[in-house]
Amino acid sequence: MSKISINLNSGEIDKNPIVLGIDLGTTNSLIAQVNPKTKEAEVVNLSGGSTPSIVHIENGQATVGLDAKKYLISQPENTVFSIKRLLGRSFKEIYNYQSYFPYQILDNDEKDLVQVKVDSSYYNPVQLSSFILKDLKRQAESYLNGEVSKVVITVPAYFNDAQRQATRDAGRLAGFDVLRIINEPTAASLSFGVGLDPNENTCIAVYDLGGGTFDVSILHINQGIFEILSTHGNTFLGGDDFDKALCDFWSKTYSLANDGRLRLQAEKAKIALNQEENYTSEYQEKIIKISRKAFNRLVDPIIEKTLKSFSVAIKNAEISESELSQILLVGGSTKSYRVKEKIAEKFPKIQINDTINPDKAVALGAAIEADILAGNRTDLLLLDITPLSLGLETLGGLMDVLIPRNSKIPIKSSRQYTTSKDGQSGLEINVFQGERDLVSNNRHLGSFTLSGIPAMPAGIPKIEVSFFLDANGLLQVQAKELRTGVEQNIHIKPRYGLTEEDIQHMLNNSIKFANNDVEQRSFIEADNEAKLNLNTVEKIRNQNPEFFDAQINTSLKHLLKSIKQAQHKKDTHKLLDLVEQLNHLIEPIGNKIMAKELKKKVK
Repeated sequence: MSKISINLNSGEIDKNPIVLGIDLGTTNSLIAQVNPKTKEAEVVNLSGGSTPSIVHIENGQATVGLDAKKYLISQPENTVFSIKRLLGRSFKEIYNYQSYFPYQILDNDEKDLVQVKVDSSYYNPVQLSSFILKDLKRQAESYLNGEVSKVVITVPAYFNDAQRQATRDAGRLAGFDVLRIINEPTAASLSFGVGLDPNENTCIAVYDLGGGTFDVSILHINQGIFEILSTHGNTFLGGDDFDKALCDFWSKTYSLANDGRLRLQAEKAKIALNQEENYTSEYQEKIIKISRKAFNRLVDPIIEKTLKSFSVAIKNAEISESELSQILLVGGSTKSYRVKEKIAEKFPKIQINDTINPDKAVALGAAIEADILAGNRTDLLLLDITPLSLGLETLGGLMDVLIPRNSKIPIKSSRQYTTSKDGQSGLEINVFQGERDLVSNNRHLGSFTLSGIPAMPAGIPKIEVSFFLDANGLLQVQAKELRTGVEQNIHIKPRYGLTEEDIQHMLNNSIKFANNDVEQRSFIEADNEAKLNLNTVEKIRNQNPEFFDAQINTSLKHLLKSIKQAQHKKDTHKLLDLVEQLNHLIEPIGNKIMAKELKKKVK
């Protein structure tokens, strides 16, 4: 059944209903549209600016944005900020970062996800994020004088499956139909107009430093096609860390309480130092100061982390710095004088583009993507990538990759498998993410069992396993027995996600242990072949004992003993040689059995 939209004011059918773009930010959030008259992207909330991503809850009532921000001082324990940092996270992942948050974070044992205690009640990050999205919906509907439902929501490029799913769930809880989850750097590039020329062929970098997350992405744009070559970043790094560094300095220097009130002072100082050499203010009957040089010393280590990520992204994209035409600056923290200065020092030959308001760039780009999904323009195509390989466990605990890392999404990949035992009626599908040859070294995403396979000899069933990674970066796995049509599928929703550091650690280990992994894989494959051949020989001997004389049985006994010794010593080359000897020994018997069967048919 198809769906249509009807304009309730005019009574006409809307062929291309409005779809809005949302930047759900750590510090601030925005909602935008492409104006149907001017064809320009614009913010559509009531203030024309951003909404602070802050939620205050009192007596069960949620207040959002600027109205909630004032409670950071008077009621910090009931005022939640940086909610985005908690989305899709387990308690163990944010355990070491609890000092960032004045509110109470608790472990939810049932789902491995965190809960936040606010005003004697408990909320999860999805609920808290939905309050912000509901407020954006309210503002947009008031501004546009109509109902808003369909949206595109952006996320950092390195958000994993759990974080993307949590973002989508928050949108649904807020009453939105979330059409797409897209990467912030991809959206930002659209707002700068990069790639709008159908003849353009260029490589760019998007440096996105927001309040709480950092991403750098290397994109190749050719004839309206956007391809992310690589991404790198940190979902726990941003402008909030600048504020925290200054708060720590002032707290220690002037013996001040390191609380929300001081955090607001630090934010003011950070902004002022973009224009002034010194910042001075009276705070709690004390004069507090910071010079631009002193502030630079505090934040330089934080900026250096982003520049290291930048270098990693260039290396992973397999391009040289000279191939980058420009660096787009995105995120409110790129307004910092020091950030621009350090980027220019690191990459002196690359043009730095800060022509778009960095606070609005992501939302405006999301609006352009929303306009594409609404069917209003067909000249652009966005292709994202998956940061880690996806595969399943095969015999011996090996990782069989169906979707390699850096594959463009959406993507579908299928492969056929079979059973390893006679009469096997079920096949367990274990899905993993990672770069190692053994699944034990990778991350388990989920599992399910394809049951109801008719009893057949081993190797006869044809089981096709398909991986579909959609445009939101969410994985669906399907298994189907092709002879009978029996099938089963699952949407993979991890209980909790990976940090960017986890991803990089996994990639580093794949290189560090590459030789060892190859050796282990080679032995396991040889061992699997040996076991399979031995089972086959035993089956043939039981069914055709007349072809196995004393000499052959003695040879088999010696071979079996040698194979077991090679398996115990994990001697791959010896094992392969013995399997070849076994095949050579059995081949004449196989020919005799085949001749016997042919005679039966002739009679």
